[in-house]
Amino acid sequence: MQSLTNRSTVVHKRDMTFVERLYLPAIIGGMVITIKHLFRKKVTNKYPEVVRDFTPIYRGVHVLKRDEQGRENCTACGLCAVTCPAEAITMIAAERQPGEENLYREEKYASTYEINMLRCIFCGLCEDACPKDAIYLTDRLIDAKYSRKSFIYGKDKLVEKVDERVDVSKRKKKYTI
Repeated sequence: MQSLTNRSTVVHKRDMTFVERLYLPAIIGGMVITIKHLFRKKVTNKYPEVVRDFTPIYRGVHVLKRDEQGRENCTACGLCAVTCPAEAITMIAAERQPGEENLYREEKYASTYEINMLRCIFCGLCEDACPKDAIYLTDRLIDAKYSRKSFIYGKDKLVEKVDERVDVSKRKKKYTI
């Protein structure tokens, strides 16, 4: 073998002793480590019986908020879809039909609003960009599913029920510049 200083280096292979050839020290060492781990405190939680505590700034499932009269806050401005770095939000805007304007406060609405939860990185930029405070990231976990299509949440899963409103008063206030 040639080294960088142009001096040759000789490497001698040492013969294994009888005990090393039996591999008993290696086996005993592995067993000692295994037995030590049996008596340590477990790091895993027994979910769903024991639910892990999350930080107050944890971002989970999205919710499209309603106002006091039960109307959707979303006016289909598209700012949430534009600011999403993962391009997980798809929105199609539509105009209200004649006669519907009296029932709703805005003339535009989102006829289709979908979030691909497999793409979403839960950064919260959609929440910050919304001028009407229509979208919020709650502290709820996303359910496990077996198909990719079931992770695309439409308005049926995103719009909050009138009787199950999400309390966002505990959330940190947005910064104003």
